[in-house]
Amino acid sequence: MEKFELAKDFVVAYVPAISFPEGIKAAFETLESLIPPEKDRTVFGLSWPDKNGKIMYKAAVEEKYIGEGKNYGLGSFVIKKGSYISELIKSYSKDVSQIGETFQHLLKHPDVDPKGYCLEWYKGIDDVLCLVKLN
Repeated sequence: MEKFELAKDFVVAYVPAISFPEGIKAAFETLESLIPPEKDRTVFGLSWPDKNGKIMYKAAVEEKYIGEGKNYGLGSFVIKKGSYISELIKSYSKDVSQIGETFQHLLKHPDVDPKGYCLEWYKGIDDVLCLVKLN
């Protein structure tokens, strides 16, 4: 577990998952069908519990220009710069459950922002940086 400084805001276009965790793959597939992946486009996953404890999830990509997501009929969200607690998972696809386990561990940090979210930042082909916003 390491502290991580997100140096800038990221404006992202997203597709919400219909269910969690089952709907995550379909959300990313829908997103990729609307905005094809590019080598230098940053990919994220965002999640948080709603008021009833149900996990809400968004598959997201960084917008290349203001309003890009809107042009594709997608929602837009701003990932805020600031301090996060983080952990990098190498080769996450070998055991996807590592992501949930890592977030459970990160959420135990005493300075987690109670109004924050869990952020997956996909790095390269098979690595993911898991982040949780701090107060």
